[in-house]
Amino acid sequence: MSSLFHKASTAYYGWYVIGALFFTIFIGVGVRGSYGVFVKTWEDDFGASVTLISVAASLGWLMNGASQPLFGNLTDKYGGRPIIILSFIPMGLGTIAMAFVTNAYMLIFMYGFVISFFSGGIMFSTGGPVVAQWFSAKRGTAMSILASGGSVGGLILVPFAAYLLIQFSWQTAWVVMGIIMLSLGLPVLLLLLKSRPKDMGLKQDGYERTRDIFDTPPPKELAGPLNTDRWQDSYASAPMWQLSMAYVVCGITTASISVHFVRWAVDQDISAGKAAVAFGLLMGINALGVLTIGYLSDKMQRKTLLGMVYLIRSLAFLSFIVLPPNVALWAFAVIGGGSWLATVPLTTSLTADVYGVKTLGTLSGLINLAHQLGGAGAVLAFGIVFDMFDTYDPAFAGGFITLLIAGVISLSINERKYSGRYQKPGDTVLQPIAEGD
Repeated sequence: MSSLFHKASTAYYGWYVIGALFFTIFIGVGVRGSYGVFVKTWEDDFGASVTLISVAASLGWLMNGASQPLFGNLTDKYGGRPIIILSFIPMGLGTIAMAFVTNAYMLIFMYGFVISFFSGGIMFSTGGPVVAQWFSAKRGTAMSILASGGSVGGLILVPFAAYLLIQFSWQTAWVVMGIIMLSLGLPVLLLLLKSRPKDMGLKQDGYERTRDIFDTPPPKELAGPLNTDRWQDSYASAPMWQLSMAYVVCGITTASISVHFVRWAVDQDISAGKAAVAFGLLMGINALGVLTIGYLSDKMQRKTLLGMVYLIRSLAFLSFIVLPPNVALWAFAVIGGGSWLATVPLTTSLTADVYGVKTLGTLSGLINLAHQLGGAGAVLAFGIVFDMFDTYDPAFAGGFITLLIAGVISLSINERKYSGRYQKPGDTVLQPIAEGD
């Protein structure tokens, strides 16, 4: 049936694929990002400490990270469509099952293991490689649209979850989110998602597979000196380590906020609803920021933008410490919003530019594992810091310092030397645009 969409419009079918993936990221980031809305409620209902509630979230980030290299490798072998669909279904069922959790240990199992494991199959380590197969010339733009799905998910689903919590119950919130996943998201994936352009008789960027002599031939994509058919080879070069180390910090600073932002606000006598709205504003601003970053990344060096994103985010963390709480709430939303998920399209696109798309699923999964390991440690550390000192300030200071380090590491990447975008025909072998065969 998806061929009907292709025939009914002159638009490149890859944009329909982006639309389907946008919705999966919308759900994945939105549902997992809603966790922080319920921390205080679960403390009261389960009689648990912030640290114990943080254990479930920390394990969730860890399991999500561990699953992404697995799902990414499967994507390299079998394509993104079957992996994403077969991960989406159990995640939706697990989201509904959250309503039946009655204590912190059940929370650890259902959220920390089930939901978080399968969410790794619908996130950037599977969606990113699919985008890279469909797009070359506009890869940064396409990746940014994919990442903006997470921003819109946070903008809509986090405040929506808070509304359902306030008006009904936390159980109702999880059931509704699960039903949205299965009733809306699954049909979209089944109808629109295709793993590679060859599945539609196309090549990257919309060139027809069968052409007559008057058609414009497809362009050739230059391979950088580190382009590889074996993911293991990437660890013998600096860019893989630089991207991974910076992404650890990204994980530290996004995971901690997604879990503890609302809890921090409640401790400052700011309502959970107001904090959720502020987080939604952050994601709304981020949606615009991500799209802008993606467009710019097709025009200039991605590593420069990546370094700027980390440095801007460091100022957002500093605002928690130096500004009054009611001001810091909105300052963080505005400053952080300009940088939140902007690291995703930049990191994934830069990885593809340097190492090629043949093993991009595995490489993205490994880099995302580094991200989630940082997030897992930070979520738990923030909870422990709060229980020990009755304030998050030391943890926020740590986030500020690590973001400065990540900014410097990103700026040090030698993109002009290693990226295929900056190679000249005389410097390297011309590669036909990859189709993921």
